[in-house]
Amino acid sequence: SVAGDPRTGNRERFELELEFVQSLANPYYLHSLAQQNILDQPAFVNYLEYLQYWREKNYARFIHYPHALHHLELLQHARFRAEIKKDEWREYLNQKQFDHWRTW
Repeated sequence: SVAGDPRTGNRERFELELEFVQSLANPYYLHSLAQQNILDQPAFVNYLEYLQYWREKNYARFIHYPHALHHLELLQHARFRAEIKKDEWREYLNQKQFDHWRTW
């Protein structure tokens, strides 16, 4: 591939964003982002809004962890971004996820 090839750059961005969106399925990762005040940063909130395109069928089909899309939706809300800082919210989200997997 030629250096600066737009297709290579697009593929790299796609893979990076896919990996990040899938990491949102992990309640402990969300909690960590919140504890570091990353979820309070306007630029990061804008990025989360931008990532909503992953909810579209053509992109969602690449997601292996469906909770990632659910959590991406929850992250659009300031209250959720604030509450996930709390240990009990992380545990609640973790338990809900476990219960879903156990009974699905």
